[in-house]
Amino acid sequence: MKTPDTTKAVSSVPSKRKFTGTDNPRHLRVIQALLTRPLPREQLDSVAGASNGPELVAELRRRGLEMPCTRTKKKDRDLFDCWPGVYHFTRRDRRNVYRWLARQQRTRRG
Repeated sequence: MKTPDTTKAVSSVPSKRKFTGTDNPRHLRVIQALLTRPLPREQLDSVAGASNGPELVAELRRRGLEMPCTRTKKKDRDLFDCWPGVYHFTRRDRRNVYRWLARQQRTRRG
């Protein structure tokens, strides 16, 4: 069996989609945190207040964000190698989120 390359970032969204925004509080908490730093899945769950971070990421990807997951080599508590995922925004994601936030502010003012 061939071992998968776990060092590459994985995203399942087409690259040309535009971020459509969200009003879901879990999404908003994750977006705010990812603008600050990359998040491992466990921290993403904690920030979101949910226990299924990968589905939450899938929802945001369906809304137009890429949100790649980079696999990093770690040791688990039994000192076995494991490859936990760390989610982060691409530059494109950041631009799309900031544009969306700017539109939201203009809408609230106008």
